[in-house]
Amino acid sequence: MSTQTATPGAPPAPGPPARAERRTPARPPRRGNRTGSLTSRVVVNGVLAVVAVYTLMPLTWLVIASTKGYRDLFATNPFSLGDFALLSNLAALFAYDDGVFLRWLLNSLLYTVVASGLSTLISVACGYAFDKYDFRGREKLFGVVLVGVLIPSTVVQLPLYLMASELGLVNTYWAVLIPSLVNPFGVYLARVFSEGYVPGEVLEAARVDGAGELRTFVKVSLPMLAPGFVTIFLFSFTASWNNFYGALMMLNDDRLYPVNLGLFMWNQNVYQQPELYPLVIIGSLVAVLPLIVAFLCLQRFWRSGLTAGAVK
Repeated sequence: MSTQTATPGAPPAPGPPARAERRTPARPPRRGNRTGSLTSRVVVNGVLAVVAVYTLMPLTWLVIASTKGYRDLFATNPFSLGDFALLSNLAALFAYDDGVFLRWLLNSLLYTVVASGLSTLISVACGYAFDKYDFRGREKLFGVVLVGVLIPSTVVQLPLYLMASELGLVNTYWAVLIPSLVNPFGVYLARVFSEGYVPGEVLEAARVDGAGELRTFVKVSLPMLAPGFVTIFLFSFTASWNNFYGALMMLNDDRLYPVNLGLFMWNQNVYQQPELYPLVIIGSLVAVLPLIVAFLCLQRFWRSGLTAGAVK
């Protein structure tokens, strides 16, 4: 074994050659990708603009037409303002036939708020039970609920009318309220929300602390399901507010009409009573406002509820 001693002043021994670093040349940006991305955004934004115009144009016409009298409705451009008769049209709307429109509006609020609140509570409880409890025939029963989602509501109106007739409920508030309590789609959504928002560990901790099943649902699970509750409520609210065919089948007394059915009856008589035409237009605008207010007030919960289950 030999040992090499470095001599003072002597040049250092040459070491192994250093490896040259390989540098990958920067690739020039692909112009094709940028052009394709820009084209995609232009197409998407263009489609969204067309959809927005298509959606907002009828509402814009409704707002403008509500400011016109009967003569200006047919003598001026559809999208030009009239003599601003909005206040006089509103006064005539609520004064016509001893204020029957206000009664229709209150009927719609009764049908919608009561039915939507109870329907949402029932749907959330059922969806929670389908998700958190294991019982015999659970999936088969849930499949029956999903079949109910596929059946159009107009198909079951005649059987519902015959059943209500046998029970003596035709031409009463109950004939409209009771069928609105059943919401298969709400049960399906509630189960999805329960899977995404209510951990099983929290329920086990509540049971260990001595809470019963009802108290666990009300005090623990229901607050967690608040976004889903609001989302289902908005869907039920819209469906109940727009429930035209069910009220048409069940009701004969015009004092029990919801606002959409009442406006339809007015519109059927505009040829015999032309003065009803401005009332139908301004009434349609007033009938849209509760839906807009509901969505604006609850949109924060609605947006968060729609993302339930997206990230787990």
